[in-house]
Amino acid sequence: MLDKTQERLCDENLSDFSDLKALTINCTLKPSPQGSHTDKLLGMIEAIMVRNEVSLEQVRLVDHCIAHGVYPDMTEHGAERDDWPDIWEKVKAADILVIGTPIWLGEKSSVCQQLIERLYAHSGQTNDKGQYAYYGKVGGVIVTGNEDGIKHVAMGTLYSLQHVGYTIPPQADAGWIGEAGPGPSYGDPLEDSEGYVGFDNDFTRRNTTFAAWNMLHMARILKDAGGIPAHGNLPELWKEGRRFDAPNPEYR
Repeated sequence: MLDKTQERLCDENLSDFSDLKALTINCTLKPSPQGSHTDKLLGMIEAIMVRNEVSLEQVRLVDHCIAHGVYPDMTEHGAERDDWPDIWEKVKAADILVIGTPIWLGEKSSVCQQLIERLYAHSGQTNDKGQYAYYGKVGGVIVTGNEDGIKHVAMGTLYSLQHVGYTIPPQADAGWIGEAGPGPSYGDPLEDSEGYVGFDNDFTRRNTTFAAWNMLHMARILKDAGGIPAHGNLPELWKEGRRFDAPNPEYR
């Protein structure tokens, strides 16, 4: 999975990432055990993180019964079943969230959109500092397909993550689409030689490597700093009677 350059970067790394937790969520439309091209590109980021002793969990969202809605547990709002609360525990525990999605009709998959909606369900919750729950966590995205739209899909996904509170490092997205139109997808066997489609694409491999390391570095920075300082970003300040013009010296 990793080439010589990627292996060397792992071997020469001097940073300790062993206390970090990462979660990858594959938003393919294909349930297990079907093969997933998105899973193969996610695997490159996963391999870099595991080589650097990051604790990693993987979720293929379509394998779970995720109810539609924007509440933390939709069984409290009429759904017969909702597996999201169990996945939320993994999201909450992770320092790094990497979303993988294919492109369909130029957009992120419907599964990816549902993931974002369920992440949004917790956007009003707070951490132990009183900040929104995703503060201090790092997000990134990888995209696969055989049509244009990597930057468009990454733009919308990363915007959504930062909007709910995730920190997005530089170049936290990567993807592979190959030639536009019908044809092989990332990780398919090559017809005329040994190897797999896209594995020899230096642009994709470079960008995926950058994304992985930038997520690791940013998570390390935030962890060492104790997260983002809780000054000027506490929702409590905007509750009734807590405004700066209120006579409460605690918030002056």
